[in-house]
Order: sequence, then structure tokens, then C-alpha cells
Amino acid sequence: MNKAIPLALVIEDDDKLSEIFSLALKAAMYDVQAVKDGKKACSLLSTVSPVLIVLDLHLPNVSGDKILKYIREQSHLVNTKVILATADPQMADILRESSELVLIKPVSFSQLRDLALRLNS
Repeated sequence: MNKAIPLALVIEDDDKLSEIFSLALKAAMYDVQAVKDGKKACSLLSTVSPVLIVLDLHLPNVSGDKILKYIREQSHLVNTKVILATADPQMADILRESSELVLIKPVSFSQLRDLALRLNS
């Protein structure tokens, strides 16, 4: 029996980082969708249930901390794991307990791939 490929969502407004994060998650055997805008991310999260989200904190329209709060309030996202990927260590410290992992940028391809593989097992 084939195991379904888990969905991961990359919410990152930097084009290069979004691409790196997406490729790393694909290498970790996730089906990946990428969103670069906080408002679009919230809209998408109302219709999908990713098993993993890589979330930047500084996004256009809706900030990452508000998206994280939204994720934690949704019953269909109760099992979703969130990796914060940010260049803002102070904000990351504040939100650390609401996420599975905090990665301070720069985040490497191999670092994210390996962590995502561990979360997928």
C-alpha cells in the first residue's frame, strides 16, 4: 500500500529562500506549496491541512506571528507542525513555544531537509 505524500507549506516572501525551502522539503519527500503573502497564506490555510509549515515571521499583509496564532486556533490544523524560519531572534524567542522548531536565517538546504525528514518519520 502506498503512503500518501504529506503536504508541506512554505510561507516565505523572499523568492530565493522560498525556492530553497521548497526544494529542501521536496527532497524530504513532501508535496510542497509555496505562498509569499500572509493574506494568501491564511486563505489557503482555510482549505488545506499541511502536515508541516515553514513560516517566515515578516511577511506582507499578515505577519507570521498572526499566521501562527491562526494555525494554532484551527481544529483542522491541530496536528500541523510549524518551523519558524526568521532573521528575528527576539520574535522567535517569543514564539518558540508555539512552534516545533525555530531556525534563525540563514537556513541551509541540508539543514531544513534533514529536520523535515525527522519530522516526517
